[in-house]
Parts: sequence; C-alpha cells; structure tokens
Amino acid sequence: MKLTEIKRKNIIEAAVEEFREQGFLGANIMRIAKRADVSSRTLYKHFENKEALFQEISKIMIERNSAMLPVGYDLDLPLDRQLVTALERYVGVITEPEAIGLNRMVIAELLRDLDRSRAFFVEFATHDYPITNLIAEAMEAGVLRKADPAYATNQLLGLVKTFFFWPEFLLGDNPATDGVMEDCVAMFLSYYKPDV
Repeated sequence: MKLTEIKRKNIIEAAVEEFREQGFLGANIMRIAKRADVSSRTLYKHFENKEALFQEISKIMIERNSAMLPVGYDLDLPLDRQLVTALERYVGVITEPEAIGLNRMVIAELLRDLDRSRAFFVEFATHDYPITNLIAEAMEAGVLRKADPAYATNQLLGLVKTFFFWPEFLLGDNPATDGVMEDCVAMFLSYYKPDV
C-alpha cells in the first residue's frame, strides 16, 4: 500500500473515532488530523471538509454492508436451506464489530440531519442486497410466486434484522435462539408460496 493510501486510511479511521465520540457537529478536523498522525494540510488534500469525510465513511459503510457476493438459486437444494445459509452469512457481515461501529456512527448522524439522511438513503437504494438475486431466480424458477424481488427481500430482511441486527446494534447482544432464522424463512416462504 502506498504512503498516501495509508494516510487516507488512517484519516478515515481517525474520523470514524472522532465522529463516534463527538458526533458530526462536535467533531474537529484538527483532532482528526492529530489522531491520524498527519498534518491538517495532508488531511485537506484528501478531504476538503468534515462533510466529505462523512460521505466517504457512509460510502464505506454501504460497501461493507454489501460486501457479500450475490447468491444464486440452486435448483438441487431446498430453497429454505439456501435462504437460511445466505441470511446467516449476511447477518455475519452486518454484525461484525467494525460494521456495527460504522452503522452506529452513521445512523446517529442521520437521525440528527434529515437532509443528510435523505441523501444517504438515495445512495443506499442503488445497492442490491446479496440475497435479492437468490429470491429473483427462485421466482423465475416458479419456486416462489412472482413479485418484486427487491420488495420481497426487504420484507425478509425486516424479519431477520429484528432478531439478529437490531439487538446487536442497540444492546451489544444477540438474544436470538436456535430456530429463529428458520422461523423467519418459513414465514417468508409461506407468504410467497407459488400460486396454484
């Protein structure tokens, strides 16, 4: 990694810590530069202001949440098993400690600033969830009834995040018991069973 890339990475990590501790309004560019062990001039070469830093961190958060590759439908395996496996992998990605930290920092700022929140969700809407492809292909194969795959994915993830993301995000704990993921998938499959 080049020295400029290392400095940029250090600046972003320092900004995440500063925003987490001070919030966006309380964050200070000079403290971020000091944390990153760079001059303020170097920081400004990479990012023109706090807003640019926050946008970069938001982009990184979206990319981390989308880090899992899209999952395809396998005709030879039961759909419920495929969904459970894909969802377990997805939950693993979004509940990694670094991902939770980024989510907490970004969401705290989005709650404070409605315009920034709107811009973030416009950007977020351009990314597909990794299991959208699986659901779309299962619909094409006739295993699920035809519907909007993105909408169906959001319904399923709403169930799953209730039990696996939000407790981790809000409480630092995951009280979900065995069988919860399977229950979420069973409810989803019951609603999207193919038309007869």
